[in-house]
Amino acid sequence: MHSRTHSGEKPYKCHVCEKTFSQSSHLHRHMRVHTGDKPYKCSLCNKNFSESGHLQLHKRHVHSNRRPYDCPYCGKLFKTNGDLKLHVRIHTGAKRYSCRHCSQRFTQHVHLKRHLLKSHNEGTSLTCNICQKKFCVNGDLKKHLLRHEGVKPYVCSQCPKRFCTLYEVKSHQLVHSDYKQFCCGLCSKDFKHRLYVVRHFRRCFAKR
Repeated sequence: MHSRTHSGEKPYKCHVCEKTFSQSSHLHRHMRVHTGDKPYKCSLCNKNFSESGHLQLHKRHVHSNRRPYDCPYCGKLFKTNGDLKLHVRIHTGAKRYSCRHCSQRFTQHVHLKRHLLKSHNEGTSLTCNICQKKFCVNGDLKKHLLRHEGVKPYVCSQCPKRFCTLYEVKSHQLVHSDYKQFCCGLCSKDFKHRLYVVRHFRRCFAKR
């Protein structure tokens, strides 16, 4: 079974999307994407997850305040090493993932997957049953469906405004605060939004 890691052999095929896997257990886990099965439940908030690893990450992100990973450029603290690695790319400008069809490069693999699906019609897609829009990440489809349903479960703690996603309400709450959590590693200028520091860093880096 381990030899398939080196040979690239993937004999187990999903009958729904035809994606192939080297181990039957990987196929079994993948099928939860299509069935919606989420056997792992958080004991603190009753939220369900399809994989035990996702449950552990959820507990660390949502229910723990421990942030042992610090950015060497700006000192910002993170709960996971993965979050730190993604953040560091803001400072370094590293784009590890390149499109094999065009010259575009991306800092995250999920961004490459979205690009391949949107621009080159390549990759596994999940389709909205209301408007037929396609997504490569199940979480993106779920967020999209909330907009069709008009569901806005996240409420701003400072005003009555409601939002579809936690990310949106967190971004909005910066309107009510002077806190600037993002810092340029080159000039130490602070920003409220991650997108702003990314744009600034590129200009700042180009001037050097």
